[in-house]
Amino acid sequence: MGAWAPALYPLTMVAVALDAALPPIPSEIMVVTSGALSATNKVILPLALLMAAAGSVAGDLLVYTIFRRRLTNVLDRFGWGRTVHRVIRKAVNRGGRSSTAAAMVAGRFIPAGRTATMAAAGIAAIPAVRVLRASAIGSVLWASWMVGLGYVTGRSTHFPFWANSLIGVCLGVGFGVLMAAVIGIRHRSASHRNSGSTDSGSGSGSGSDSDSGTDPQPRG
Repeated sequence: MGAWAPALYPLTMVAVALDAALPPIPSEIMVVTSGALSATNKVILPLALLMAAAGSVAGDLLVYTIFRRRLTNVLDRFGWGRTVHRVIRKAVNRGGRSSTAAAMVAGRFIPAGRTATMAAAGIAAIPAVRVLRASAIGSVLWASWMVGLGYVTGRSTHFPFWANSLIGVCLGVGFGVLMAAVIGIRHRSASHRNSGSTDSGSGSGSGSDSDSGTDPQPRG
């Protein structure tokens, strides 16, 4: 990238921040690319990690604040705002409404999971301190993972940086899709077990009502 390499730092931070409200933005490509370039000393590795983590926290707080302060009506006044609102709602419907600390940390590793968990945290009015703590932990882990993919790939191959970036992104996206599939299977299994327990309880309850409702015939 030559003289353009320093511009990657602020661009990465901005892209990662906006990615929270607009998941289609391919911020992962820029994060992995910074890792691949750091493998050849064209980018400073600690600074690449810092920019990715800072952008992640900023984007998390952006989505959280929109739903915590009920600012979606403001978004709906503008065409671009309605698009943002629609994208976030779609992510919430797909990713669920879990707002636990574990979900906020792990959600960023699956497609649209980061957006869904932060929106859910805002809707549930989770305290900002808890959200910030979970966001900071998750952001550092995510940044280390994505930058690390690019760095390891860059150190292990002799390909150009763009090829290493592509390999790293494919690995990262593949891991996210696999993780989402595992979580989906576990949720469906849990729902099936809960449904079975409910049906079983209803059946036994109706039997008890039937027995208790049968009065002995009066003796003449």
